[in-house]
Amino acid sequence: MNGNERADGVEEAVAAAFREEWGQVVATLIRVTGDWDLAEECAQDAFAQALDRWRRDGVPRRPGAWLTTTARNRAMDVLRREAVGAAKLREVAVLARDGEAFDPHDPDFDNDSGVTDDRLRLLFTCCHPALPIEARVALTLRTLAGLTTPEIARAFLVPEATMAQRLVRAKRKIRNAGIPYRVPPAHLLPERTTGVLGVVYLLFNEGYAATSGADLLRTNLCAEAVRLARVLARLMPDEPEVLGLLALLLLHDARRNTRVDAAGDLVTLEDQDRTAWDRAEAEEGAALLETALRRGQPGPYQIQAAIAACHVTAATAEDTDWADIAALYGELARHVPSAVVLLNRAVAVGMSESPEAGLALVAELEEAGDLAGYHLLPATRADLLRRTGRMAEAAEAYEKALELVENDAERRFLEKRLAECRSA
Repeated sequence: MNGNERADGVEEAVAAAFREEWGQVVATLIRVTGDWDLAEECAQDAFAQALDRWRRDGVPRRPGAWLTTTARNRAMDVLRREAVGAAKLREVAVLARDGEAFDPHDPDFDNDSGVTDDRLRLLFTCCHPALPIEARVALTLRTLAGLTTPEIARAFLVPEATMAQRLVRAKRKIRNAGIPYRVPPAHLLPERTTGVLGVVYLLFNEGYAATSGADLLRTNLCAEAVRLARVLARLMPDEPEVLGLLALLLLHDARRNTRVDAAGDLVTLEDQDRTAWDRAEAEEGAALLETALRRGQPGPYQIQAAIAACHVTAATAEDTDWADIAALYGELARHVPSAVVLLNRAVAVGMSESPEAGLALVAELEEAGDLAGYHLLPATRADLLRRTGRMAEAAEAYEKALELVENDAERRFLEKRLAECRSA
C-alpha cells in the first residue's frame, strides 16, 4: 500500500469514527465537564489528532475509546490551564481508570444515573421543557448527531446566523438554569415526549434525505434515530405517539436501500424495486402502528406512519391508494399546520385526482411564500407539469429547483428530468 492509499484509508476510518462515535464522545464529555462548548471543542480536537496519529501508529482497535481518551485529556489540560477548580478536574480525571483507555461502551463503567447510555441522557437534557422546541431539536442535532450549523439551518429553513444564535442561547439557558444532565424519572417522561420525538424524527430525516453533500443517504443517522426510537419505546411503551414514531421510521427504513442505485443516484418511489424492500422491518412497523392506533389517540407520527404504510403495502406503484394518502395528509395538516405537509398533500391530490388539481394547490403555496427557497416546491411543480405533458413549463420549474438544491444526488436527478423535458 502506497502513502496515498494509506492516507485515504485513515481518512475513511476517521470519517467512519465521526459518524459512529461523535455523539458518544461529546455526550460523555458533557457529562463529566458540564461544559457543552468545551466538550465539542475537545471532541473536534480529538478527531483532528486522529488524522495525524492514526497515519503514524495505525487505526486503533477501539476508535471510540481512543477518541474519548484523547478528548478527555484535552479537556483536563484546558481545565487545568483555566484553573476552574480542583474538584472539576478530579471529576474528569476519574475517567482515566488507572491509565487505561476509557471506553464509554464498557458495561462495567460506573454510572450512577441508572441509565448507561450517555447519548440518551444528552437527548433528554437537550429536550428539557425550559428550552423552546426549536432549540431542543437544533441543539441535539448539533451535539448528538454532529450536524453542522448550516445543515441544521437548512433542515429548519432558517438563515445560518439565526440558527447559530439559537444554539448559543440554548447552551446558555442550560448552563444558567442548571438543567440536570439525566434521563428524568418516569412521572416526568410524558412532558418531554414532544421535544424528544421531534429530535429523533429530524435526525432520521437528515439521514434519509441529507440536506447537502455528495450522498442522499447518511445511514449512520438513520440507524441512530431507529436505535433511539426503540429505547424510547421501551421507556414509554404506553405512549401511542412513541410507538407511532418507531413505526414510521421502520416503514421508511424498510425502503432505504432502494432509494439510490449502484451509482448513488436517486430512485423515485414509483421506480424502486419493491422486492428488495426489507419486509421484516416493514411488517414490524405495520404491527407497531396497529398497536398504537388501537389506543384511540391518533397523532402526527401515527398519521405519517399510516401514510408510509400505504406505500409499503402497495404491491405495485399503480396499486398505491393515493386518495387515502391525500385524506391522511389532510388530517395531518390539522395536527401539524405546516407548508411542507400541504406540499405533500398537493402531490397526493395530483396523483389521486389530476395533475392540474395538484398544481392548483402548489400555486397556493407559491403565493403564500412560506416555502420560498425550498427546492422541493418548484421540483413538485415541475413533476406535475411533466405529467401533464407541459414540458417547456416543467423545464423552467426544474431549472428553478436546481438553483436551490444542495444535495448532489438530488441535483443529478433533477438534471436528468430537465434533460428529458428539453428533449421532449
